[in-house]
Amino acid sequence: MRTEKHLVNALAELAALGVAFVSLRDNLDLSTPSGRLMFQIIGAMAEFERALIQERVRAGLRNARAKGRRLERPRVIVDVSRVASLRARGDSWSQVQAELGVSKGTAQRAFAGLPKIG
Repeated sequence: MRTEKHLVNALAELAALGVAFVSLRDNLDLSTPSGRLMFQIIGAMAEFERALIQERVRAGLRNARAKGRRLERPRVIVDVSRVASLRARGDSWSQVQAELGVSKGTAQRAFAGLPKIG
């Protein structure tokens, strides 16, 4: 569940369908008031923990940016003319990939960016 609101709505839907939720592993019986209270407390704590994690991640990203760190994946340099020559001699994409040490998708994107002749 994403939020406590989702949790409460899900429990209400189950109750409307006549379903009693009982967790044997966690010893929770949601057909009783104390069981429902405990389940909502657990849900609230999970939502709180998730919010703390998000806050820490955002703070870490801000800190990294402030230090001038690049946060994206490093660019892969592809020799497009080499891709074109390998394809022209009839090599498969798997062979091009192995020869150049790049992924098949990277080689295909580089090749697709070449100007079309004719």
